[in-house]
Amino acid sequence: MEALCDGCGKCCLNKLEDIDTGELIFTRVACRLFDDSTCKCSNYTQRKSIVPECVVLTPDTLDDIAYWMPQTCAYRLLHEGSPLPDWHPLVTGDPDSTHKAQISMRGRTVSETAIDVEDWEDYPLTP
Repeated sequence: MEALCDGCGKCCLNKLEDIDTGELIFTRVACRLFDDSTCKCSNYTQRKSIVPECVVLTPDTLDDIAYWMPQTCAYRLLHEGSPLPDWHPLVTGDPDSTHKAQISMRGRTVSETAIDVEDWEDYPLTP
């Protein structure tokens, strides 16, 4: 896991973009490599070769992909000049604080292998 990552798993969710408005809609449909119980990638080191569309977050790519990151993402927040939320593990010192605050996707997703892409809109992420 990356240093700032809070372990929420939201970056691994499939997103839909309204072609007319540009609105980004997060779904509960997770990447086929996402482990719903740990909120981690099941094959992190080889994810890009298995899932070519997987976004690799680096300081150089952040300008282009911050829009696709969850609004609570520490990388996005710091990039935008915002502070980390109170529940973030780097603030609390507790690696499970994201899960305790019910921010994570633990137990809340369905795999993209189980849902036709045409049905993803039926699985919006709700707070």
